[in-house]
Amino acid sequence: MSHRRAFLQQTACGFGSLAAASLLAKQTFGDLHHTPRAKRVIFLFMQGGVSQVDSFDPKPVLDTQDGQMMPFDDSREFANTRKLGSNQRIMKSLWRFRQYGQCGRPVSELFPRMAEHVDKMAVIHSMHTEGIAHGPATLFLHTGSLNAIRPSMGAWTLYGLGSENENLPGFVSIAPSIGNGGPRNYGAAFLPARFQGTPIGSANRSELGIADIRPPKESTGTSLDSPWKRQQELLRIQQQRLTTEARIGETDELDALVASYELAARMQSAAPELFDLSAETDATHKMYGLDNPATERYGRRCLLARRLCEAGVRYIQVNYGDDSANPSWDQHSNLPKHAEHALAVDQPIAALLTDLAQRGLLEDTLVWWGGEFGRTPYAEKNGTGRDHNPGGFTVWLAGGGVRSGIAYGETDEFGHRAIVNKVHMHDLHATILHQLGIDHERLTYRHAGRDFRLTDVHGRVVPGLLA
Repeated sequence: MSHRRAFLQQTACGFGSLAAASLLAKQTFGDLHHTPRAKRVIFLFMQGGVSQVDSFDPKPVLDTQDGQMMPFDDSREFANTRKLGSNQRIMKSLWRFRQYGQCGRPVSELFPRMAEHVDKMAVIHSMHTEGIAHGPATLFLHTGSLNAIRPSMGAWTLYGLGSENENLPGFVSIAPSIGNGGPRNYGAAFLPARFQGTPIGSANRSELGIADIRPPKESTGTSLDSPWKRQQELLRIQQQRLTTEARIGETDELDALVASYELAARMQSAAPELFDLSAETDATHKMYGLDNPATERYGRRCLLARRLCEAGVRYIQVNYGDDSANPSWDQHSNLPKHAEHALAVDQPIAALLTDLAQRGLLEDTLVWWGGEFGRTPYAEKNGTGRDHNPGGFTVWLAGGGVRSGIAYGETDEFGHRAIVNKVHMHDLHATILHQLGIDHERLTYRHAGRDFRLTDVHGRVVPGLLA
């Protein structure tokens, strides 16, 4: 193990690793491949899979044939029963749809606040992906791989572009879950560790912050119990190591890590203010739903995302999920539960779009909403929920130079499979990188004797999504 990696592991739980990531992220892939339309990404991750036929992709045939049995060729069903074409009971949507905006886009009762922003959105109905279970599909969404250890999209973005603010990490994941990929969803894999994401908070906690972010209090004791004293002792050890390694010319990266402690001191002065949401007006708090227990938790995450966006963070992931065995949107037997989760995120996300637009940030911020897959148009096991559906589902993009007020692609008449203008997850990754000024085929890193990229050997930019 290299000294650099060992040192990062020693400090990974504290403030030093955060500062090191920011400092060293300036050493990046290279120049932009073309003129970018976006400078940063905010990814609103709906963990577990929102039902497309109950949210943005209405299918009238589900109403007319509700309760009828018909065969569906489904990879998930085959994995469970080893039978193709098993009969399933068609289940209509539990929520009514109506048209919104000048574009007349249909949205269900689940998302009335988000629906007010459809004229800003490019709604992609024809998504399809790999993986029929949450773990593989979530890893694929984040890394472009089902099971191999690969860098996350945020890490690739930071590697390609670097950070806009040397006093902050360039890639953060707000309230990530420890399940279904866990740290791999914001990890750097074989990229240099400085490109890994910085987790802020966790899925099951309301608090949003980073350990040891406050400046240390003066102490005359000799104990190493305080994080600051541990960092000081690690600094002393690394300085000793520098003296030894100077003889063999291996000091560059280690010297940069030691210098990162100076950056950490600056961050301890600047970063607490960034995380202090009380600095926002009462009107802003109310807009994001911080005055309502149902929306407060995700509202705080979205408001922090806007503040991080303003401060120059390059890639911001805002997670909605938990650490239970079944992620939040995973309603196999209780589809009405979708309403509870929709209530929690609808107002905060709408507020984020409003806030970004009125501050002039939406033009160069690409907002991406969606989960790892969708859900089936039939009732799972003839019950009251829907199973996983990677073959056809909906995500939306807004801002960052994508077309606004459009629907792209189609699923079949049941909302089961993408059939028109299909967009694979690799294609979505390629398109987002394109908007950031990066050619996904040229953003590579040599590892184990070959050149790797986020989209592997696949993916294409989708021109129909670009303004």
